[in-house]
Parts: sequence; structure tokens; C-alpha cells
Amino acid sequence: MKRFIGIALTATMLFAASGCSSSTGNTEATTEADSAVEATTEAAEGETTADAEGTLPTLSQDTIIIGLDDELPPMGFRDENNEIVGFDIDLAKAAAERLGVEVEFQPIDWAAKEIELESGKIDALWNGLTITDERKETMDITDPYLKNRQVIVVKTDSDIQSKADLAGKVVGLQDGSSAVDAVNADELASAMELTTYDTNILALSDLDIGRVDAVVADETFVGYYMSQNENDFRVIEDGDFGEEYYGIAVKKGNTELLTAIQAALDELDADGTAAEISNKWFGEDIYVHKN
Repeated sequence: MKRFIGIALTATMLFAASGCSSSTGNTEATTEADSAVEATTEAAEGETTADAEGTLPTLSQDTIIIGLDDELPPMGFRDENNEIVGFDIDLAKAAAERLGVEVEFQPIDWAAKEIELESGKIDALWNGLTITDERKETMDITDPYLKNRQVIVVKTDSDIQSKADLAGKVVGLQDGSSAVDAVNADELASAMELTTYDTNILALSDLDIGRVDAVVADETFVGYYMSQNENDFRVIEDGDFGEEYYGIAVKKGNTELLTAIQAALDELDADGTAAEISNKWFGEDIYVHKN
């Protein structure tokens, strides 16, 4: 049973003992306690509202199923024990704990993420998802929580020194990623040969053996990957394919879940938990704080 049910019952008994009274659908908004009881009544009618303490919303579901690419370190990936770990994993677990629900991580084909979300096979996309205008038309997305860039990775001895040098080169990208959108939107797009891969790791593997001349990928991924693996790569300093922000997406119209996740993120931000998780995975606090 969720912790919020116990809190709501305790709060209700306290109100009764102190002489407070309320009736469903006809609560007087004269005190904070009365307002909390009214919010609980509305939640029972299917609306997402704050719990009896006025902190986080309650959810009608007991488990949140999160879709992710499990080969995107440090956001979400498998460790040496084949366990899914990462920044987004820790953040999602912390948010679920605050909401009093379980969380389940479901690896998916990232190129089919919209279909997975729309079909209801997953409840949320929480894995370095870039916020774009196109995605906001088909999904509901939280406020930004991380900032990112689409950087260009080449071999250390490559003659590519700038973004402009990509003209006439073969460039690797993860299929269905925001890197594809960013590159295709650039004026250089028609001058490059683009090759897509199921994961960024596969793209870097082909870069290593010379099948592609460069890879465009998330800076958060590239920095972590290069720090944790022996490689002969470098990120070019002269040019990238733009800055972007990450958000968590739910199915269009799922206001209950979106509101709950956002409230949990705001609390994790305010109490320093988000900063701690960022320091754990990035060695610094890169979380996008609201205050």
C-alpha cells in the first residue's frame, strides 16, 4: 500500500480530533487542512492532486514502466553484472520512491520509442530524451533537467578539425536520436553521407575501425564513454550541432503521470538529491536547477 494512503488517513483522524469536519465535494477552503482533504476527494474522482500533506501528487498506478536505450552510458546502461544502472536510472528510482510507487525499466528499440509510448507498453521515456518541438506535438514532456550538446567525435589522427571539414565525409548517428534531427537540419547535411546505427556504441565501434569518418552524438554520452573506455577518439572543438535539453516524456494527455513526475523532480531538485546524483555520474552538478 502506498505511503500516501497512510498519511491521508492519519491526517484525516487528526483533523477529526481537533474538531475539523468536511464532506465529499463540499469542503470549505478555510484552512490548509480542509484544502488537503478536498484535494484527496478530487484525487478519488480521478484527478491528480497533492496528497494530504500538500507535498506530492498521488498516482492511480502502482508501477511506472520506463522505456530506455540500455546502451547509453551514463544515462542508462548495463553494468558488469548486467544490471541496468545510470544517472537517469538513479533519478527515476528516487522520483518513484517519493511518489510511493515501483519503477520498472524496459529496454526498447529507441527508433520505435514513440510507438512504444503510444501503445501503452511503457508509461514514460526517461533516458536522455531531447526536448524538440516535434516531440512535444506527440508526447507530453517535463521541464528540462539536463543540458546537452550534439558533439562531433573523430579519431585522434583524423584530418577533421572543424564542423566544416565534415563535407564529403561519412558520418555515423544513432537511428531515432536527436542527433539525426540536428544534422539533417544543418546546411551541411547534403554535403555528408549519413549512416545510422541502433546505438551510439555501434557507431563509435565503426568509427574505431574506419567505416565512418566521424560520429555525432550526445556530449553526455561521449564524455562518459571516453573517460571509461580505452579509445583513440577526440571531440573537435571547432563546431557542434547545437545545444539541447533533456526531459521525461509520457503519452500525450497523461496529465496525471506528467504532473506527478514533475513534482517529484522539483522536490529532488530542491532538497539536493538531484545534485548528488549528478555528481555521482558526471563528477559535477550539471542538473538544470529551477532556483
